[in-house]
Amino acid sequence: MERAGKLLAKIKLPPGTISPEAVAKAAWPAAVGPRIAARTEAVALIAGKLVVEVEDAVWQRQLFTLKGQILKRLEDVAGAGAPKDVEFRVRPLRRPVQAAPSLRSADEADSIADPQLRVLYRQQRRKRTA
Repeated sequence: MERAGKLLAKIKLPPGTISPEAVAKAAWPAAVGPRIAARTEAVALIAGKLVVEVEDAVWQRQLFTLKGQILKRLEDVAGAGAPKDVEFRVRPLRRPVQAAPSLRSADEADSIADPQLRVLYRQQRRKRTA
């Protein structure tokens, strides 16, 4: 069974149909396997260098030590269009989704510590506004 990169090289597609960046991004998960691909993301191909975002500095160091093997696997998978270098960047922290603030106005009676006084205050307020 032939690799996708070698197969694409044999097919005579018009130039620009498939960009080298698309080939490199698609080859990344196949080259590194599902475990590493789940924690990384190929984001760009800049001047023949594939930029890969990783979760943290530990992943960055570990993948840097495997750089030679990864480049060889990328060449096997992508063929001639494989990136010549890989750069590992720590993914910028993203803020977690926060709940919207409550639109319900706070009742000033809630600040009264004594429960009996709180009830009396609310009763008197209802009488005044009725």
